[in-house]
Amino acid sequence: MAGIVERIRRFARSPQGQRATEQVRRAAADPRRRAQAQRLLGKLRGRRH
Repeated sequence: MAGIVERIRRFARSPQGQRATEQVRRAAADPRRRAQAQRLLGKLRGRRH
């Protein structure tokens, strides 16, 4: 399990990871995208129960 966490950390520090993080932040700031994400999470949570 520690190997997976370390790989995620390395990706997050890489230039590609930094770009991905910035894209996610921009999308999260957009109200339409935020609502879309909330609907998706609601659907996923509904399937678990």
